[in-house]
Amino acid sequence: RMVNFATAVFMILGGVTKFIHPGGFANIILGVYLVIFEGTANRGAEFQIPPQVARYASFMFSFIGRGVFYVFVGSVAVGDGWWRIIPGTIVGVVGLAYVVLEFIPSMEPPANMRDADAGWGQEQV
Repeated sequence: RMVNFATAVFMILGGVTKFIHPGGFANIILGVYLVIFEGTANRGAEFQIPPQVARYASFMFSFIGRGVFYVFVGSVAVGDGWWRIIPGTIVGVVGLAYVVLEFIPSMEPPANMRDADAGWGQEQV
């Protein structure tokens, strides 16, 4: 949980750095995306998992899914200048570590990753 929370903080920092000398409208949009949708939502999902996340973003409940997602977000956060490279790189490295954890059989996902998808596939028809 602490790693996911710290990663969310670095996502927010990566988004905030997009507002420092934005260099265009695209960086402003990426900054808003990283701060609101990624950092804040990811941080909030660590404490209480909304049912929409379990239904529409079920990839977040496996090491490989979350890892690939973090690598993607890290690559979006990276930019020119050390203040943009560091947060994006940290998020990307955490993502790579999650991908590696998927292939270690003795490693179990944290409780919030196991409990959230217990009801998956039991929709009412």
